[in-house]
Amino acid sequence: MQPALTHIFRYPVKSMGGHALEQTELQINGIPGDRCWTLKDEERGGIKGGKRFPELMAMQAELCCEPNAATPSPEAHITLPDGDVVSTLDPEAGARLTQAVGAPVSIWPLLPADQLDHYRRRPPEPDSDPAQAMRDVFARIDGEPLPDLSQFPKDLFTYESPPGTYFDAFPLLLMSRASLQSMATAYPQSMFDVRRFRPNLVVDTDTEGFPEDAWAGKTATLGEATLKFEMPCPRCVMTTHGFRDMPKDPKVMRALVKENGGNLGVYVSVVKPGTVRVGDRLEFSP
Repeated sequence: MQPALTHIFRYPVKSMGGHALEQTELQINGIPGDRCWTLKDEERGGIKGGKRFPELMAMQAELCCEPNAATPSPEAHITLPDGDVVSTLDPEAGARLTQAVGAPVSIWPLLPADQLDHYRRRPPEPDSDPAQAMRDVFARIDGEPLPDLSQFPKDLFTYESPPGTYFDAFPLLLMSRASLQSMATAYPQSMFDVRRFRPNLVVDTDTEGFPEDAWAGKTATLGEATLKFEMPCPRCVMTTHGFRDMPKDPKVMRALVKENGGNLGVYVSVVKPGTVRVGDRLEFSP
């Protein structure tokens, strides 16, 4: 059976919760309005998300209208952990978010790709240990291998995200329900809930285990779009954070490393834009 699309998720503000869609136009930069806002760290500098501010994962964001070419970052409403709602266009939004995360931040829409200083990665502190910093980011303990980042876009060694975007590496993240079920079955003491892993696309397959790992390097059509499966997604410390009804759980990463090398899901780029709908099926090229 060809894998069927069961869920489409959009996350308007980087690292915050998002909302489901029944259909969307997949563009070269993924789902319009996905990660179209972000926080900047006014203390340490740079674009930052849940790795730096885990409090963001307890917030929910929803766009007030659909984006377009003239307004790629339309107004979004953010529901804070205390239930208050703040608009991304509110002059006090930065102050409200600063209070919520406990550090000085500002909120930014997408800027043009040629504004490179906005996206530039800040240099590490002089006394920092790069290897330990990598272990912290990817939540790996001594003896566990660090992920191979050689397939990541080279821009990411200079910029926090590909300039002109706020996604981590590639425009889309796809996961199979089989992968989540495999982890939940093997480790029932941990919550392998889709909200921890923040995919854009979720598919159902008749294959058990981690079927999307085998799709890396392949091309497929989905609805009217053509997708390229780039590489398995190495998971980071965000998957272990607690928020809402999910407790903080470092065992999530121990389980992922043991069962699948720390990976879950596959990064995807868009070769040919087009509309996709829940129920569409992946059709792989020969």
